[in-house]
Amino acid sequence: MITRRFGRTGFEMPVLSCGGMRYQHSWNDKDEDGITDEEQSNLEACIRKALVSGINHIETARGYGTSEIQLGRILPSLPRGEMIVQTKVAPDIGGGFRAGFDQSLRNLQLDHVDLLAIHGINNRDLWEETIRPGGALEAARQIIHEGRASFLGFSTHAPCALIEEMIASDAFDYVNLHWYFMNRSNWSAIESATRHDMGVFIISPTEKGGCMHQPSEKLKGLAAPLSPMVFNDLFCLIHPQVHTLSIGVSKPSDFDEHLKVLPLLEKQETGGMVRGIARCLEDEFHRVNGWPMPSRWDRDLPLFGDVPGGINLQEIVRLWSLDRGFDMPDYGKLRYNLLGSGGHWFPGVNAANIDELAIREIGEQSFLGDALPSILADAHARFGDIPRKRLQQD
Repeated sequence: MITRRFGRTGFEMPVLSCGGMRYQHSWNDKDEDGITDEEQSNLEACIRKALVSGINHIETARGYGTSEIQLGRILPSLPRGEMIVQTKVAPDIGGGFRAGFDQSLRNLQLDHVDLLAIHGINNRDLWEETIRPGGALEAARQIIHEGRASFLGFSTHAPCALIEEMIASDAFDYVNLHWYFMNRSNWSAIESATRHDMGVFIISPTEKGGCMHQPSEKLKGLAAPLSPMVFNDLFCLIHPQVHTLSIGVSKPSDFDEHLKVLPLLEKQETGGMVRGIARCLEDEFHRVNGWPMPSRWDRDLPLFGDVPGGINLQEIVRLWSLDRGFDMPDYGKLRYNLLGSGGHWFPGVNAANIDELAIREIGEQSFLGDALPSILADAHARFGDIPRKRLQQD
C-alpha cells in the first residue's frame, strides 16, 4: 500500500480508503434485527480484504443505516492501533450533534474514533447551523477535547466558493469533497486545503465520478490501455494534493480493480500516460460538443437558485455533454433523476418544465448561446425517468 501524510493530522493515510456506504444490511439503522449472518459475513469479509490489502482507513457515517452497527460487530476484535476509523455526523441531526456522535460510538463499540467529520455541510444554511453558538462545530470541538475523537473534518457537496470559505475558517483538519476527471470544479478548494495543511479525501470517484464500474465501450476505448476506473483513480492520485480515494465496496472483490493502481502509481511514466489519456478524452469531448471540456462546470451558468424554477443548469449541461462525448446514459439518468428529490445533497430540479424565454436569455449570456433551451429539452428526453432517491432516502 502507498500512503500519504493526511495533512496536519499526521496520519499516514492509504491512498485507497474503505468507504462504508454500500455493504450494510439496510439504510435504516432500526432494521438491526434483520441483519442476516450472510450479510454480516460479507461486511466482515470486506473489512478483512481491506486490511490485508493495506487499506486500514475504515470510513462510515451515522447516516449509513446499519453500517456502524455491523462494523461494531467486528472492529473491537481487530488491532485498533493499526486502523484509522472515521465516522461522520450531520450538523442538523435530530437530538443534536453530540447525541448523534454518542450513538455512533455505541454502534461502533469503540471509545474513540480517529477522524470525526461534520457530514454534509452542503449549503450556507447548514454552514450557519454548524457554526452557530451551541451548534455542531462547538459540540465537535468539545468531543475532540474529551479525547473521544482525534481530528475534525467536514464532508460537503457545496459549491466550490462555499467550500473554500469553510476551509478558510481553519476550523477543520481535513475535508471530504468531490473531484475527479469528469468534474474538476473543486480544484481550487483542494489547493486551499493544501495551503491550510488539511487532509484531502475524495468522495465516490467511481459512481459519482461517472459510473466508472459500468463504462461504455466508447469510454473503454478512449481510456485504453487502462480501464476507465483505473484511469480515474490515477487521474486523481497523480496529484499529490489528493491523499485518498473512497472505495465504496459492496463485496470484497470490488477492491480488485482499484488495487491495480498501486504498482502503476509508483512508475515514473504513469503520469505522462494518464495525462495523455486525459487529452484524448478532452479532444473527443471537444470534437463532439464543439466546445472544450470545462475545467470548472460551475462557471458561465448561474447556480440553480438564480435560475427561474430552480433548474440546475450546471449539472444538466454537464451530464448532457458527457453523454454526448462518452456515451454515459446510465450516469446521466442516475444523476438527472435525483434532481428535485435529492434535497440539499443534490439540489435544484430537472428540465421537465422550463421558462424558455428566461432560459434563452441565460444561454445568450453564456458560451451556449441560443442552444440552451434545446439542450435542456434533449437532456430531458435522454435522461428523464422515474424520479430517484438518494441511497440514504430509500
